[in-house]
Amino acid sequence: MQEEIINRVAQSKLETFNLEDYYPAGNRVLFDISDWLLEGFLLKEKDFREKAKNHQWEQYQGSYVALTCSTDAIVPAWAYMLLTTYLSPFAKKVLIGSLEQLETSIFQEVLDNINLTAYTDKPVIVKGCSNKPVPENAYIMITEKLLPIAKSIMYGEACSSVPLYKRK
Repeated sequence: MQEEIINRVAQSKLETFNLEDYYPAGNRVLFDISDWLLEGFLLKEKDFREKAKNHQWEQYQGSYVALTCSTDAIVPAWAYMLLTTYLSPFAKKVLIGSLEQLETSIFQEVLDNINLTAYTDKPVIVKGCSNKPVPENAYIMITEKLLPIAKSIMYGEACSSVPLYKRK
C-alpha cells in the first residue's frame, strides 16, 4: 500500500503577497533636460522656455516621468517646476530623479493605499521572483507594513522560503 502524498503547502494558512500584482500600468520615461541646455551645461531661460512651449507633451499621456540632467549642470528648481506644468496634464506622476527612484515613489503610493487586513495574524510569504521591475525598496516597504499585523513573514516561494520574522 502506497502512502498518500499530502501537499502541506496547499493546506497551510500561508498567505502569499506578490508585489508584482500591484505594479501599475504605464510607460516609465526618463526625461533628460541636458539636451535642452547650451552645450549640455548652460540653461538659457528664453531658449529653455521656448523648447518647453513647443515640445509635444501629449506623448507622455498616462506615463510616469522622471526628470533628470545627465550632465553636471546646475539646474534651478524653477526649470523642473516649469516642465512639471507642461507634463502634469498628461503624466500620471512627475519627479526629479532616476527611473529607480520613480519606481520606488510609485510603489510607495500604491503600498500606502493598500488594505492589508487579510494578512492579520497570518503567516505571510512575500514572493521574491518578479517579471516586472519591482524596486528593492518595495520589499522593505511591504515588510514594514506587514510587521505589525502578520504572524510571520517569509521571503521567496512556499517550497523554498527564507524566514524573516516571527511574532513572539
